[in-house]
Amino acid sequence: MDSYKFIDGVFVYFVTFTIVDWLPVFIDPEPIEIINSSLRFCYANKHLRIHAYVIMQNHIHLIVYDADYDNERLGRTLTDFRKFTGNALADYIDANLSETLAQTIRAKQLNDRIRHVWRTGWHAEALATEHFLMQKVNYIHENPVRRGFVKHPEHWRHSSAGYWINGKIGDIPIIPLGQG
Repeated sequence: MDSYKFIDGVFVYFVTFTIVDWLPVFIDPEPIEIINSSLRFCYANKHLRIHAYVIMQNHIHLIVYDADYDNERLGRTLTDFRKFTGNALADYIDANLSETLAQTIRAKQLNDRIRHVWRTGWHAEALATEHFLMQKVNYIHENPVRRGFVKHPEHWRHSSAGYWINGKIGDIPIIPLGQG
């Protein structure tokens, strides 16, 4: 079961979702589009607002909040996002990736499902101060640079860095806080 703890009076959260065994699933366009389209759906239909994000090969980081600052709905939205994308990614892995990767997600099965794509649990880290928020935004955007994939954060296509650094509109709608 996914776990999270939201704090009364804090409405913006840093979350990380990681693929089991750190499998490199987000190396082809199709699984990245599963994430992108699901985030766009959650934005349009579930009041999810995304302040910053990055998609790496085996995990994603998000800074998110609910448009109406409703933490209960935010929790449901993130749980639904994980369930939907977990199933879609499992289907993609079964159909397109190596048998070894497909066996790995089956070996990690839980009582309520035969395939397990996302690592169990996720930690919602409350961003209660602007300083902590900016620390996490920078952490997210620097992730591909630290890994040596790009020299500058805005060069990583699957990130909100281009939006925050030079105003480039990307695949995911980015909403500055208070404009949700």
